[in-house]
Amino acid sequence: MKYIDFHHHTNHSFDSKGEMAEICEAAVNKGIEEICFTEHFSVNSTSPTFGHMNWEKYMADIHACRKKFVGKLQIRLGIELCEPHLLREQYKEALNSIPFDYILGSVHNIEGMTLRTYMNTYPERDIYLDYFKELEKLVSHADIDVLAHFDLMKRYAHLTIGNYPFSKYQEIISSILSIAVTRNIGLEINTSGWRTKLNESLPSLEVLKLYRKLGGSLLTIGSDSHDKLQTGSGFNEAISMAKAAGFTAIYSFNHRKPIKINI
Repeated sequence: MKYIDFHHHTNHSFDSKGEMAEICEAAVNKGIEEICFTEHFSVNSTSPTFGHMNWEKYMADIHACRKKFVGKLQIRLGIELCEPHLLREQYKEALNSIPFDYILGSVHNIEGMTLRTYMNTYPERDIYLDYFKELEKLVSHADIDVLAHFDLMKRYAHLTIGNYPFSKYQEIISSILSIAVTRNIGLEINTSGWRTKLNESLPSLEVLKLYRKLGGSLLTIGSDSHDKLQTGSGFNEAISMAKAAGFTAIYSFNHRKPIKINI
């Protein structure tokens, strides 16, 4: 089985100081065969991500690493778009000329506030429901390949209000996943939660099982690494979880086309 990791952040993202070559070297040393860099990007001037990306430097680093690690590591060009259902024309204009292999979509902000700020500002609101409503808008309208860290809000909320009960939100989760299946948008097993006190992947096993039940098949795995030590973490656990949910394959992407990898 091919060892892949399709979610990495380097110093091309606002929240990482990792060097791309370091990530690649770590991947080779860990036996990873294919990776994808998915730097944060937003056209929203209120987002922490805004203004950080230098496309010329990002592309140059990708090219240099592909040359340095040729024959050792397949390196894909990706991006993680923050709230890409908003300001769609601006996103299209900014990204249209870039030959991406893979585009992740995610919700990191609600009403112009980070998820943590939103949660603290409106303690009386059902923040999980608000988050899933925003995710539903994203999956309905954005031009993406895969949904990143599906239930991200729990990363910030579990310590104060607890993890969300799946049964309470199953209806809207089902709606989101059904739209994803219809629009051929995949789901990521994001292993970062296993590196925190949450001690759970994003999404949970219940979400994966529901995605499978609704006809979903496009599954990717990403460590969401922000430094070389996190590269490839949780891959075996993610594979076991995928199998437990009934999946027989995961996918990599090339030129935004899914490539099947049997597990």
